[in-house]
Amino acid sequence: MPADLQHADTTGLRAAMVDRLTAAGVLTHPRLRDALLSMPREALLPHAYVGVSGPGADPIEWRLLDGTHPDDRQEWLGLIHGDDSVLMQRDGEPLDALPRGPVTGGHMTSMSTNLLVTAEILQALRLEPGQRYLELGPGPGGSLALAAAVTGPLRAVGIERDGHMTAFAQRGLDRLGLDATVLEGDALDGHPEGAEFDRIHSGIGVPRLPRAWVEQLAPGGRMLTTLATRTPSWPGRLEVTRTLAGRLEATLRGRPRGYRPMLGYRWLHAVDHRARIQAAPGTPRTTRFVPPPDDAYGFWLAAAYLVGAVVREFQADTMTLVAPDDGSWAVAGPSEGTVHVHGPRDIWAELEALHARWKKAGCPDAYRVDLDDGTGEQHVTSTAGPKALGWPLPPLPAVPH
Repeated sequence: MPADLQHADTTGLRAAMVDRLTAAGVLTHPRLRDALLSMPREALLPHAYVGVSGPGADPIEWRLLDGTHPDDRQEWLGLIHGDDSVLMQRDGEPLDALPRGPVTGGHMTSMSTNLLVTAEILQALRLEPGQRYLELGPGPGGSLALAAAVTGPLRAVGIERDGHMTAFAQRGLDRLGLDATVLEGDALDGHPEGAEFDRIHSGIGVPRLPRAWVEQLAPGGRMLTTLATRTPSWPGRLEVTRTLAGRLEATLRGRPRGYRPMLGYRWLHAVDHRARIQAAPGTPRTTRFVPPPDDAYGFWLAAAYLVGAVVREFQADTMTLVAPDDGSWAVAGPSEGTVHVHGPRDIWAELEALHARWKKAGCPDAYRVDLDDGTGEQHVTSTAGPKALGWPLPPLPAVPH
């Protein structure tokens, strides 16, 4: 343990964190378990923002916790050893001397990865010592540090767009004594030298795979990322492997959690419509359609693409779907067999039609993705045949400076 952290014995907190992940069935990899037990997270996450204002507030009210301050320490330790993401940076700000206490305005531009997702992803990558590991968008470096602990010295590299976060993450890795490197650059371009990697992990969601990522996956390699849609409600995880013969195989599955999308690709939200929906839910009509449960990820993933520009309002008492761009929504209930619809789109009818197509396709929970080596159209399909569900992946948006 680094000398400047020896006074902060958080062994018990790390053990409780690991026990929680193990009991939930998330953590099974012995090397990753050892890394989580031995690595002091305070080296990577020395501060944390806490949101104070409610949903939809503008400007947002924050409070910055300083891990070295005795009044903040207990709350901060709970956050950095908890399951949720830790908020680290507003609006690309410098991270050398952040003011402790209340802060007004700004939006989060960097955060640690949700711990459950970190464990799931690193295990799904099947990390082993000696593998070359590339992380795209590592933020403060939590998952990069764990990967470096497994793969070994000089095997793990991160590409971070923000210069302040690049330096911050590198300092944290150095404090831990990990021979891992964070380079400043555009993650969409992959490694600047075009090197090949055995394992690639993207901490940002992308609507399609950038060409560089495909080219930098070595034979026998494995890559994981979130495929971003405009809705945060139904994320998809893309797993890509390259056979030893060089052939690409890619599978897309719906998941309960995913990464935030890249710059220039904004999520939809229903906050601006919340009061209007509560006041006037829409025109009632009967329906025989009962939506699949939330864990029918294959259906909801297809809905993210084929019932487009729609977001789920999870704070509503009954299922509520909103198309913010045109002011349409659908509200289930309040009694079984009824639905309220509003606006130029009948979102409920679109959902019902998709459900019929999904059932005819065999209720797929996974989809094949044809990447065409990243140079042409990338297309998703369920199964072969006339009843297959399928859709093209949208292009990468321009990244704002």
